[in-house]
Amino acid sequence: MKVVSPKEMKEIDNISINKLGIPGIVLMENAALKVCEEIVKSLVEISGKNILIFAGKGNNGGDAFAVARHLFNRNAQVEVCIACNKKDISGDAKTNLDILENMGVSTYELSMSLSKIEILESLKKADLVIDGIFGTGFKGELKELLKEIINTINSSRKPVISIDIPSGVVGATGEVPSICIKATKTVTFALPKIGIVVNPGSEYSGEVVVVDIGIPKKIIDYQRINMNIIDSDYVATLIPTRKTNSNKADFGKVFIITGSKGMTGAGCLCGKAALRSGAGLVYLGVPFSLAQIYDAALTESITISLEEKSNGYLSMESEKQILNWISHSTVAAVGPGLSINDDIVELIGSIIENSEVPLILDADALNAVARDVSVLRKLKSEAIITPHPGEMAKLLGISNTDVQNNRIETAREFAAKWNVITVLKGSRSLVAFPDGTIYINPTGNSGMATGGTGDVLTGLLAGLIGQGVKPRDAAVAGVYIHGLAGDMVAAIKGEHGLIAGDLVEELPYAIKQLTCQLQIKNDE
Repeated sequence: MKVVSPKEMKEIDNISINKLGIPGIVLMENAALKVCEEIVKSLVEISGKNILIFAGKGNNGGDAFAVARHLFNRNAQVEVCIACNKKDISGDAKTNLDILENMGVSTYELSMSLSKIEILESLKKADLVIDGIFGTGFKGELKELLKEIINTINSSRKPVISIDIPSGVVGATGEVPSICIKATKTVTFALPKIGIVVNPGSEYSGEVVVVDIGIPKKIIDYQRINMNIIDSDYVATLIPTRKTNSNKADFGKVFIITGSKGMTGAGCLCGKAALRSGAGLVYLGVPFSLAQIYDAALTESITISLEEKSNGYLSMESEKQILNWISHSTVAAVGPGLSINDDIVELIGSIIENSEVPLILDADALNAVARDVSVLRKLKSEAIITPHPGEMAKLLGISNTDVQNNRIETAREFAAKWNVITVLKGSRSLVAFPDGTIYINPTGNSGMATGGTGDVLTGLLAGLIGQGVKPRDAAVAGVYIHGLAGDMVAAIKGEHGLIAGDLVEELPYAIKQLTCQLQIKNDE
């Protein structure tokens, strides 16, 4: 599903209104009716319910006024609090406010003279709160009065439906400069907005419902929107089908370059994930002295002993072996548990320069690349990099905070500059393509913030590519399946005790769920 910035949505609205001739007030009316439908789903019965509505001066406020009118017509007890001077309201919003007041609905301006106690009294009897203070164009700091109001609403723990976006979230980035409404549900129009699908804004949005307000599909399709949120229907189409008459070679040869003293677990998790995702053959290239560990831990994979330094780390002497194995593989995953030293840096550079099969660069491979990022210019094949924010910060020579404050543009710019598919991990992981396209992943949970889950993702990506999935599609499907497996584990075990090994074992069930979903859809 496409995701838009406030600027893109404004352009879509302008075309609908000014070129097609759909009056803005018609779109506002459609929006209000859709919000009312969601209110009915939340309350079941409207008549007699106390609904407290907070409205601002813009179109978001106009939507709120129209919602109030429809609720009043259905015998709800409606109270409308206006978070501005009425004289500042204009256009379609003013039209809806005038109609509301002509109908006799009580409205009043919020001011410092309206004490917190009075607002609390209204909140106490409210069955539902509607937030229509700010729209997607909000940016900057809130005034103290609005901070006080929002804090009071949030503290009341009443269910809140936000119109289009929770007030206080920056629609273009998801930032929350101070505080914002904590919504139970957000009803957004036509397309989801960036601010409600990326953190921290997504954490305040509750259940996000995208509703059709009558904007023609052709207008949306005509726009060059290059941001998307990944959905299960799309991922299901990316999972490779398996013919009955098949053998292990049909599902790829995955070569994983991994291992150093004390870090053998990373390669084991990576190898198991590749197998559990459907790879036909998995080879682990590891330091010679550690080979027995992998042999014992992974009975279904093949261990390749590589030349090492005396201390259990790969040496440059293993270069020819590694390149030969890569040349006979479908995909190579490099980095889990390698550690970092001069030989590793040189080896990674050689692999990047010589591999003609798709590469997945993770963990210590990225730490090696960070020594000289320009080595990526030597890539001969498609590559996926899978940095967490700390690794991305190293690659760019900036702080972790800088990465997290601008995740979308950070990933997009890196992918474009170095021509690599960039998976920026974390809550709401991002997949950025060199052409500027972004995919936002909605699956996953805090239980996955534990050692080894990144190694599982690397193995999963390798397993998908091994089966013939294009690297771009594998990146999109991989992050979704990875997060879905985590969500399925958390549903059973909770988030606190989730470990990376749980994800590995859940991968087949996550994939099965998606393939069954597609089959059911095709049968309908």
